[in-house]
Amino acid sequence: MKLAVVILNWNGKELLAQFLPSVIKYSEEEATIYVADNASTDDSVSFIKGSFPSVKIIQNKTNGGYAKGYNDALKNLNEDIFVLLNSDVEVTPNWLTPIISEFKNNPNLVAAQPKILDFKNNAFFEYAGAAGGFIDQLGYPYCRGRVFNTLEKDEGQYNDTKEIFWATGACLFVKKDSFNNVVGFDEDFFTHQEEIDLCWRLQSKGGIIKYIGSSSIYHVGGATLSSVNSKKTFYNFRNTLLLLLKNRKGAKVWLLIFTRLLLDGLAGIQFLFQGKPKHTLAIIQAHFSFYSLIPKFLKKRKKNSSTFKYYNTKAIVWSYYIRKSRTFKQLN
Repeated sequence: MKLAVVILNWNGKELLAQFLPSVIKYSEEEATIYVADNASTDDSVSFIKGSFPSVKIIQNKTNGGYAKGYNDALKNLNEDIFVLLNSDVEVTPNWLTPIISEFKNNPNLVAAQPKILDFKNNAFFEYAGAAGGFIDQLGYPYCRGRVFNTLEKDEGQYNDTKEIFWATGACLFVKKDSFNNVVGFDEDFFTHQEEIDLCWRLQSKGGIIKYIGSSSIYHVGGATLSSVNSKKTFYNFRNTLLLLLKNRKGAKVWLLIFTRLLLDGLAGIQFLFQGKPKHTLAIIQAHFSFYSLIPKFLKKRKKNSSTFKYYNTKAIVWSYYIRKSRTFKQLN
């Protein structure tokens, strides 16, 4: 079973200098390591060639974000499993071994992720993935170990192997054949939520997605697009609506979307009171961008909407803000 560890890079020379050594040290015996450069304008490519000659370079012609960047980078690779790894990740000894073993022992496993810990505070889970992703009925994503902005301390409570709904794009293991079978990432997402959309479609084809707690990595998070950046707010709010419209089967989707729009409005008001008008504007722009994409996504919906129960919790907003449920265990 051949592995390709593929790191998507855009103007990330400093991140590569810091984190690529650990990837090479703990991965090169089991995988071929690639850096897929998304048309960087810094000297990332020449730096890799000079400093890390064992790393193979894929040069994309344009910066198509996470979705198109990986679609372009992966189309000519022949390895059995792709490991899509963020450039701001430090890996650990034997991080690949337990996940490879799980793929070998479970032919229905199509995607997986390791434990994601915070590089800046190793004792805690990291926002983007934590101990495996889930989603509520309104499309709000959350994780074991991370509900909204509440992060749990890692005390061994998630040292298990568990079936999950989505695996993080920060470190996503996915079978090549399964990835190609669903035609890869949806490039209209550009960045954010595209891994959830991919995982939804993989499961609609009968695939299983797992969290493997015996493997762990450390993720900086927000290195490419910080949480204080209003663009992140735009993509998160717009793409969640697109995710529901595309994949949630049945007429009830319109009620769910209407409810989300109302809650988004409340979030926009909250941003105003917090002195963050750019984020309020980003939510408004996200809604209008969503409206413009409805005709296109209705066509996708005919092909992709699925009947299986996708959510683990009905309304995470209610549980978190009203019932004060702060952990995954309290939610469920």
